[in-house]
Amino acid sequence: MNLKKYLLIAFSISVVSIIGFSLISLFISDQKIIHFDRVIIDKIQGQETTILTKVMKIFTFIGSAPFVIVLSLFMLFFLYNVLNHRVELILFVAAIAGSAILNAILKNLFQRVRPDLHRLINVEGYSFPSGHAMNAFTVYSIISFLLWRHISNRLGRMTLIIVSSVMILAIGISRIYLGVHYPSDIIGGYFASGFWITTAILFFQYYQEKRYNKKRQQEKETA
Repeated sequence: MNLKKYLLIAFSISVVSIIGFSLISLFISDQKIIHFDRVIIDKIQGQETTILTKVMKIFTFIGSAPFVIVLSLFMLFFLYNVLNHRVELILFVAAIAGSAILNAILKNLFQRVRPDLHRLINVEGYSFPSGHAMNAFTVYSIISFLLWRHISNRLGRMTLIIVSSVMILAIGISRIYLGVHYPSDIIGGYFASGFWITTAILFFQYYQEKRYNKKRQQEKETA
């Protein structure tokens, strides 16, 4: 698949994400999504058990800022020292930091109060969009993007995508299960992160292409 097709796919995902986020935020503002949120919350929290609660607390910790920071530092070390990435580190840092900044801006913009139905943990701050959902989507998407070309076989790539998808979904569901987010907070977080990550990748790929073409041009001139 050539660069133009990659960029077209990334652009399409970015457009779908911004439209999806806009619709979710509109439904929240008009109070048109309350029934949907309540139905999903009831179904998820209806599965409550002692063991499942412990599992969900583990997943919610994995999506927390402290864990993301540690994982990010490990990935930076791995990308630089093992895979010999250099420019890609800029994309990784920009994706993670940008997602956190975007989440803070959006939370303060919408100022949605967290649900107060059946909380299993105590959390402060606004609810929409979910920071954990954005953290999970951003981190595991960018890791998958950067590791993809280093995995040559189909099974390995499928495993990478499945593991990343499971982590993203499990972290999001854990926030609903623990009673600190509405389902629409999670979906909104996924859409916001989807927009940010695809936009970052678009600029990165465009920069890489220009850098490659400039290098080739210089090689031709010196030949």
